[in-house]
Amino acid sequence: MAKYSKKAGNKVEKAMHEKKRGQLKSGRSGKTVKSRKQAIAIGLSEARKEGAKVPKKKSAAKKKAAPKKKSAPKKKSAARKRSTTRKKSPAKKK
Repeated sequence: MAKYSKKAGNKVEKAMHEKKRGQLKSGRSGKTVKSRKQAIAIGLSEARKEGAKVPKKKSAAKKKAAPKKKSAPKKKSAARKRSTTRKKSPAKKK
């Protein structure tokens, strides 16, 4: 059984020809498409909109969240302790 319909193939073919002629533009920005993959994606997207048989877009794979480890509260460093307990030096007399 075919993944893509003939209509989808024709749309991709049209998009590729437009890309070669420099007439294929991307969506919002309207910039000229230079990538072969992008031209194919545009063709498939148009076919999808017209109801042609095209598989769904692949979404990004979800990462499994690693179980969080409980950590002990951080201790203040020795340098920080010294700076907070330092005594003020007496004013110099002239």
